[in-house]
Amino acid sequence: MIKVGIVPNLTREKAESVTYAVTDMLRQLNIEYFFEPDTKPFFGNRFTYSENLYQESDIVIAIGGDGSFIHTAKQCAISGKPVLCINAGNLAFLAGVEANELELLKSLLNGNYLKEKHMMLKCYLEVDGKKEMIGYCLNDIAVARGKAFNVLNLNAYCDGKIVNFYRADGIIVSTPTGSTAYSWSAGGPVIDPALQCIILTPLCTHSPLNRSLVFNSSSKISITAPNNPDKDIVISLDGETNIELPVNGKVIIEKSDISAEFIRIKSDEFFDVLNRKLTQRRT
Repeated sequence: MIKVGIVPNLTREKAESVTYAVTDMLRQLNIEYFFEPDTKPFFGNRFTYSENLYQESDIVIAIGGDGSFIHTAKQCAISGKPVLCINAGNLAFLAGVEANELELLKSLLNGNYLKEKHMMLKCYLEVDGKKEMIGYCLNDIAVARGKAFNVLNLNAYCDGKIVNFYRADGIIVSTPTGSTAYSWSAGGPVIDPALQCIILTPLCTHSPLNRSLVFNSSSKISITAPNNPDKDIVISLDGETNIELPVNGKVIIEKSDISAEFIRIKSDEFFDVLNRKLTQRRT
């Protein structure tokens, strides 16, 4: 018998009703489930709670949109657990199941599903020769201006060799999973998340080389910000972690040693999902 941890993003309008529908289906399937204690104000004593949900679960179900899926998937990756994402938002590229497809949850019992690994990145900040890890990302790492509106001077390196000097609003370094997120909005390519590579996309650049660059997954990408006196420059990981980049700081990005593992019950391919989501956006 499997144990399922449920992590809903209850700021989503539909998330509460979808969560109840998920628990009803799991109860019918006789699957044990529980929540984190911070959801208790919404549900009271109706459910079981665990302080160690990610450690105790065999599978984690995330309910919400892509933002909450990313957060939950990273926590699952750290704990070595797979995640099934159920859409309670809008586009949700990472969703494995839509809210009207909950009968598919029966596949969790018989193991009739695939586990799809997605590459992650890890990010370091180096200042005066001292390197400290900031964290992991599933989508992207942005080095961009904060409150200031001035154009930044940014140098990008690959394996210690200069790639380009950018005058831009910032630089986005993304995974294939993140290619349909911030990087795409900035004109970057769409890349199948099954691939292993690192994408660098400049933001609103004045530089001649204004296209995205795609690097081997074994590459180490570094970004510095020289000649930016009194500029507010921020390092953002998946839009969750935001750290100020010191004047003499260096951002170092490389492939992570852990991967996010998504449960896929349906047989549709990445570009089937992409086309369907884009059709939804147009309607």
